[in-house]
Amino acid sequence: MIHENWSPRGRRLLDGSCSPSSLDYLAGKFSYVWAWPLLATKAVRQKYQASPELLKLLDEFRRMVNVCVMIGIEQNISSLKALASRTYPGLSRDILAYYRLGAISAATGIIHNHRKANKKSPRTKLPCAKKLMLSIWYGFKIQNGHLRLPLKPREYAYVKLNGHTLQALSGLNVRSVTLTSDSLSISYSKEATEIAPEGYVGIDRNLNNVTTASIDKMVRRYDLSKVTDTKSTYRYVKSRFKRNDARIRTRVFSKYGEKQRNRVQPLLHSVSKRIVEDAKTRRYGIVMEKLTGIRRLYRRGNGQSRNRRARMNGWSYGELQRQIEYKARWEGVKVVYVPARDTSKRCSICGYKTLESTQRRLWCPHCGTILDRDENAARNLAAGGLRFSPNGPPDEAVKGNPTTTVILRVDESKLSQQATTTIHPTKT
Repeated sequence: MIHENWSPRGRRLLDGSCSPSSLDYLAGKFSYVWAWPLLATKAVRQKYQASPELLKLLDEFRRMVNVCVMIGIEQNISSLKALASRTYPGLSRDILAYYRLGAISAATGIIHNHRKANKKSPRTKLPCAKKLMLSIWYGFKIQNGHLRLPLKPREYAYVKLNGHTLQALSGLNVRSVTLTSDSLSISYSKEATEIAPEGYVGIDRNLNNVTTASIDKMVRRYDLSKVTDTKSTYRYVKSRFKRNDARIRTRVFSKYGEKQRNRVQPLLHSVSKRIVEDAKTRRYGIVMEKLTGIRRLYRRGNGQSRNRRARMNGWSYGELQRQIEYKARWEGVKVVYVPARDTSKRCSICGYKTLESTQRRLWCPHCGTILDRDENAARNLAAGGLRFSPNGPPDEAVKGNPTTTVILRVDESKLSQQATTTIHPTKT
């Protein structure tokens, strides 16, 4: 029985000898355990015109961040609590405590990223906050269509919010505010309820497309060739710069990098939005593969051309994963990750290892099926998601068991005639 491992107080509840206050206490504890809220977060960004007082505050915040980063690296501190105890007494008392604590928290994140990068390359430069910045989690207030930020006790700075920002924040909890010299980002959250998935859709991310396949044999392909072409164009433009000045080169590269992101991000947002909406409509969970350490495959000296390495290292698989994950969390769609090993090579019909054919197609020597490489990987990913269902997969395709299937069995003639929908992303 489950109650055999309960505490004496829990056993008294079963015996009916528990006081009313204890009943309320245990009811609260059980609601805390079994009805754990799923916190979903988003952020909205807008441009604004900073006042001189606000620019001064941003500059002082940046200075405090750099002081905390320097102390943390010198004393080898990575804990937020330890860094706060060492740096907080030395920060300027003229700045409100809101911003001192925010600077310590921002510095902790910078130190963590530096330590991670230093493990990969010991020659990593010491980090430094160069741009004006400010992060705050409390003390601010949204009032009459304006963001109110405290400058001093009973002295505030006001930033007007546009209609899109106010609409996005309507009825939701505002968590934090991040400002730069010309833009602000407001993070907001809500408690979402995760939908129990009735099936799973596998997502195979590739350089020029994203292929999805669900357990009901529906396959869709989203074209991302425009993203690859855009990055290739900007990479060629930046390669033609001849200015022998590191400061000017950094400024120009940053400018063109921002232009590239402004063209690529809407395309990725369009694809991720459609994938999540489709999964929510059909009450499906999303299955993606763990692509950790893939950048190591495209380092210098691995026998690949420079252009090939540049194209693959510019692949936005991580950004697409981030967008799908937070949008799915917001809509209550379950996201599952499975190992990426042999998802493209293993036959999704019988489980045997396939052989490469032409035009990204595979041939299974065991069942004789001709498969599209991306579609086959997406089907295997969808089948991997069935392991996380309550009852598990009814059958599983493994080597040596050709009669069982992970998903509904499809013969070669039907597979070759099956229509695959290709969707071109549009700006939304």
